[in-house]
Amino acid sequence: MVSTQGAQTSTPCQQSLASYSGLSGLNVARQFQTSAVSRDIDQAAKYIGAGAATAGAAGSGAGIGTVFGSLCIAYARNPSLKQQIFSYAILGFALSEAMGLFCLMMAFLILLAL
Repeated sequence: MVSTQGAQTSTPCQQSLASYSGLSGLNVARQFQTSAVSRDIDQAAKYIGAGAATAGAAGSGAGIGTVFGSLCIAYARNPSLKQQIFSYAILGFALSEAMGLFCLMMAFLILLAL
C-alpha cells in the first residue's frame, strides 16, 4: 500500500493494523519493550535451565562408574576375553562421556545464546 504522503510503503501487518484501528494514513511502528523485572525473571530462568541441563553430567558420571565396574566383574569372570571386553568398555565410556558433554554444551548454549 502506498500512502498519499510520498513514496512510503507499509508492510501487510501495518496495513491490517491500520485498517483495524482506523489509522489508514499513518505508518505504525511497534517496539518490543521489557522491564527490569522481566529481564530479571528471564535471567533467573536461564540459570534454572542451565542448572537443569547440567544435571545430566551426574548421570554421565554414574554411567562411567557402571561401565568400569562391569569391566572389572567381566574380567574377573573370564580373563581370556580381556581385549574384547576392554574395547566394549571404552566404547561405553565414550558414549557415556559424550552424553555428559552434550548436557554441558546445552547448559552453555542456554546461558550464552539466549
